Amino acid sequence: MSSLEHRPPLPSGSSLGVFLVFLRLGLTSFGGPVAHLGYFRTEFVERRRWLSDRAYADLVALCQFLPGPASSQVGMAIGLQRAGVLGMAAAWAGFTLPSAVLLLAFAFGVSALGDLSQAGWVLGLKAAAVAVVAHAVLGMAKSLTPDARRATIAVAVMASVVLVPGSLTMLGALFMAGILGLLVCRPQHDPAESGDTFPVRIRPAVAAISLAVFGLLLGGLPILTMLTGNATVGLFDIFYRTGSLVFGGGHVVLPLLEAETVQTGLVESGTFLAGYGAAQAVPGPLFTFAAFLGAVTTSGPGGMAGASIALIAIFLPSALLVLGVLPFWGRLRRIVGVQRALMGVNAGVVGLLAAALYDPVFVEGVTGVASFLVAVLSFVALASWKAPAWAVVFAAAGLGIVLL
Repeated sequence: MSSLEHRPPLPSGSSLGVFLVFLRLGLTSFGGPVAHLGYFRTEFVERRRWLSDRAYADLVALCQFLPGPASSQVGMAIGLQRAGVLGMAAAWAGFTLPSAVLLLAFAFGVSALGDLSQAGWVLGLKAAAVAVVAHAVLGMAKSLTPDARRATIAVAVMASVVLVPGSLTMLGALFMAGILGLLVCRPQHDPAESGDTFPVRIRPAVAAISLAVFGLLLGGLPILTMLTGNATVGLFDIFYRTGSLVFGGGHVVLPLLEAETVQTGLVESGTFLAGYGAAQAVPGPLFTFAAFLGAVTTSGPGGMAGASIALIAIFLPSALLVLGVLPFWGRLRRIVGVQRALMGVNAGVVGLLAAALYDPVFVEGVTGVASFLVAVLSFVALASWKAPAWAVVFAAAGLGIVLL
């Protein structure tokens, strides 16, 4: 086999183009990580056709197994696919910076702004998230649960997560979905010839180095902090460790951040809660809450420098894991047994999204007749009128101001 066969395929887009696409998503993707996956599917599977539904679901399944923010990891991987490592960085920056900048502004004026979580436009955005997630669940179900066996797996995963909430339940349910897929599912095409695989854009050697750096920082930063007593290193350690150890992403990160910042005296409890309220009102990944906390910390650089350190530290593990795992994932998913397991896991992803559609998306997004009306109108706009998600989001915010 020639060396050319080992060479990653050339990027098929520019990093600037990737940045602009993700910047628009970063400005309009409200509703939390599950809703983000819905926005991504609409943008990259339906509208731009950068990848198939099956390849997208496989990528989501992989990122669900990795610690860190799953939606951001999916975005990083798509940027990597389109424009290499620079595209990966561009995707992260475009999707992350809008909410990070807004939360930094909130940090500088938190006492004056107060809690925005019950503002009408915020409630409208939460209702729009119900429509976005419902549209994503239906779309993915059509292609990923087309038969009784996979539909049953999806329902079983949904029931498990609804009845016993928690990140460990999610991981266990996806694992069992993979086992069931291995036992009962049969691929209808040759996985070696499948066009649905997610392309690899990084060399295995670079992947191995990324995994080594991930482990070295995770184990070495606490030791370095203890030896030097440096507040900046300690701040980086806190947020790097949080990004490395939190499974499930989204709101799952909040208890650990509270323990690492409030309980250690780095951030006041009232300030933490005010920042959490603000984080519900901005688009993009909830992990950008780290920028707020880094800015208001009572120890270390604080301000813009603290926000930058915390933001980079909490997302760096995700970048290293995406770089480290994706090349090997591409090889593994071509094995017939892995294909069968992935059919089950993909069905399980539909179940996870369906469970999240109920709680927290529907439970928090539909609190009365008015919010239900906003959610239904948003769904009709997405599904029947084929309106772009960003337009639906802004329209829902406007309706929220009037009705909620």
